[in-house]
Amino acid sequence: MKRLCSLKVYSLLLTLLILCSVARSQLRTDFYASSCPKVFRIVRKEVQNAITNEMRIAASLLRLQFHDCFVNGCDGSIFLDGDDSEKLAFPNRNSARGFEVVDTIKTAVESACSGIVSCADILTIATRDSVLLSGGPNWKVFLGRRDGLVANQTGANSNLAGPTETIQSILTKFTNVGLNLTDVVALSGGHTIGSSRCGVFNTRFFNFSGTGAPDSRIETSMLSDIQNTCPAENGDGNKTVPLDRNSVDLFDNQYYKNLLDGQGLFASDQSLATGNETLTETTRPIVELYSQQNQRFLDDFVTSMIKMANISPLTGTDGEIRKNCRKVNS
Repeated sequence: MKRLCSLKVYSLLLTLLILCSVARSQLRTDFYASSCPKVFRIVRKEVQNAITNEMRIAASLLRLQFHDCFVNGCDGSIFLDGDDSEKLAFPNRNSARGFEVVDTIKTAVESACSGIVSCADILTIATRDSVLLSGGPNWKVFLGRRDGLVANQTGANSNLAGPTETIQSILTKFTNVGLNLTDVVALSGGHTIGSSRCGVFNTRFFNFSGTGAPDSRIETSMLSDIQNTCPAENGDGNKTVPLDRNSVDLFDNQYYKNLLDGQGLFASDQSLATGNETLTETTRPIVELYSQQNQRFLDDFVTSMIKMANISPLTGTDGEIRKNCRKVNS
């Protein structure tokens, strides 16, 4: 009982700290209450249409916010086209998707209230709706971001975490933007939905770390399935495999159960539960907790998403409200 009370007090204090941080950055849940009151309804409708057409798009929109916020902050810079476009960075090239969905949402929002809602805020709302419509939690999104004026391809290449990185490397990138190790584990749970191309991970199933053998942590039936689906020779590197093979397209804590069973698709994910890394000793208990308590995972995921969406937003008169998410206003 004492431990439960302590956890509740800790959670309350953490939430208060987040709300204070959000308040300082001028973001509010009612930011568009007068200027564009229909924005939530419009975004929800378009996200629902997109998911009905292709369920995978929910995970794609979620990933877009990660990849936007970790580069220049949450400023919609990932949408910008051009020579320095973040879309052309290695972690995003032929991988980041959902841009057309955001374009459609932006067009609908502009029709209702032109020049009011930023692309960065549209992505924030769409991400929340993607999680919710996948069976995940709901939460109030803080809004008032403005759009950045420049992209940062170099930053995207260096700041985005990859599927083969160590926990320490990923933690460093999270710490650089004000997130911590619990955020790493909670936000990794976003991999409960979506899929990945064979070319991104298949070396782990054939020649892990140049050893000429698969990663020994992989559960045997999964190893066989992936080797058949993503063969090392003459395979289609663009073929996709679900990130969560046991609960496809449903936002729940099955991802963490998979890790404990050796069924993490990415090496970086699997290291949260098993491996030789020193930090695994710290992350595994969190994985175990989330695997046992779905609501605790969902609560922590929401907390971490609010923190992430508050990374260095442009507010006030900084930046602009783009009319077209793909280019700055002329």
